Amino acid sequence: MTQQEYISRIEDGTYLEKGTEMTACMRQFAREAQRITAEINGRYHTAEELNALVSELIGKPVDESFALFPPIYADFGRNITFGKNVFVNSGCCFQDQGGVTIGDGTLIGHQVVFATLNHMLDPADRSSMTARPITIGKNVWIGSHATVLAGVKVGDNSVVAAGAVVTKSVPPNVVVAGVPARIVREIK
Repeated sequence: MTQQEYISRIEDGTYLEKGTEMTACMRQFAREAQRITAEINGRYHTAEELNALVSELIGKPVDESFALFPPIYADFGRNITFGKNVFVNSGCCFQDQGGVTIGDGTLIGHQVVFATLNHMLDPADRSSMTARPITIGKNVWIGSHATVLAGVKVGDNSVVAAGAVVTKSVPPNVVVAGVPARIVREIK
């Protein structure tokens, strides 16, 4: 199974059942992402070198305006898209099997987690998973230690407060905070 076939099946909502060709592919692609992130995280790189390595990780070029402070972690890598003028601070985790899209001008704080996979509730089937995409709009600020869960969309110009757990989509021009995150104010 190719990466594109795998991504297409994930996007179609294919259930990731333990012990199948899909989960075998998932592990294979995860190893490649681990290799690249180990290179990113293992020593100092110039901004240009980091952008080249991140481009290798995600399988497409990042804009020259993209900036990363390592370390970074990804379990797949090939299902991440970064817009222009995006800044990713250190320690962020991208569980991107379901897809993570980050809009132009977005700022991502320390140790933010993007989790696109969910395990089943039934203990007999707990190792199986479903994937749903995460979409972050333009000019969003995600504070340190926030977690954004599968299926969430964050609207343009919104702010996710530090430590928030975002379980539902966020409209544009608001600040969300808390566990679970809720709207605490509008941005005028």
